[in-house]
Amino acid sequence: MSASRRDWFKSSRSSSNANCVEVRLGGDAVDVRDSKDPSGPTLAFVAASWASFTLAIKLGGPRL
Repeated sequence: MSASRRDWFKSSRSSSNANCVEVRLGGDAVDVRDSKDPSGPTLAFVAASWASFTLAIKLGGPRL
């Protein structure tokens, strides 16, 4: 993942309410948080893992 974006953002497909997942990109890391609790805990992912996860969703979702 080559993008580097240090501000939090959510999908352009998200509605304007606060029930969304927000993402922050930064080099080799991706942080994820709940928009309802921006000062709460975050999940941290290695960028390559996040890229694999989002690709799986685009291809129809991971099969569990």
